[in-house]
Amino acid sequence: MEFDFAAVRNSADFLWQGFQYSLSLTAFATCFGILFGTLLAMARLSSIKPLNLAASAYVNLFRSVPLLLVIFWFYILVPLMTGVQVGAEKSAYLTFAIFEAAYFCEIIRAGIQSISKGQVSAGYAMGFTYAQNMRYVILPQAFRNVVPLLLTQTIILFQDTSLVYVVGATDLLGAASKVANRDNIPVEMYVSVAVIYFVISLTLSRLVKRLHAKIAVIR
Repeated sequence: MEFDFAAVRNSADFLWQGFQYSLSLTAFATCFGILFGTLLAMARLSSIKPLNLAASAYVNLFRSVPLLLVIFWFYILVPLMTGVQVGAEKSAYLTFAIFEAAYFCEIIRAGIQSISKGQVSAGYAMGFTYAQNMRYVILPQAFRNVVPLLLTQTIILFQDTSLVYVVGATDLLGAASKVANRDNIPVEMYVSVAVIYFVISLTLSRLVKRLHAKIAVIR
């Protein structure tokens, strides 16, 4: 069986559109996930019991169910409950942002807990409030410590964006699937997509490994 390179080249524009959607979904979910995850991490470490319990329940819920199931929840159940149809591609943004926040929360929480008590006490000794201590002393060091883990989770997130294809969203895999069905070239499309995911994920993983080594030297 011959591999039809011409068919792949002819579909490059459509695949590029799907790839752009995958990147935008990854970027949005990462930014929101880190922001909301930071708040969740602080809530989980809070001495305020209701806040701690609410954040813990949120994190444990989303870390205990498959992402694919959550995608179906937001795509099917939420519109039924609210009467608002947002479509597959928009619902994916909401799904991934909310789901990934639980994972980023645990990474950031580990980073915060890695800061020595002496650093925390030094901040308070300088007259910082809790918020100022978090902003200027704890969080900068915590993020530096967990940057490799955050980037690794982002790579996993990029790979997981392929799951939105099951609800009809046109991500990279979704675009390839549509071209494969239209032109009857499943081998060419799925092999091409596999190569793209492999090259990007491997390249980013190696960069993260090098960054982790540099951070270890700084420490």
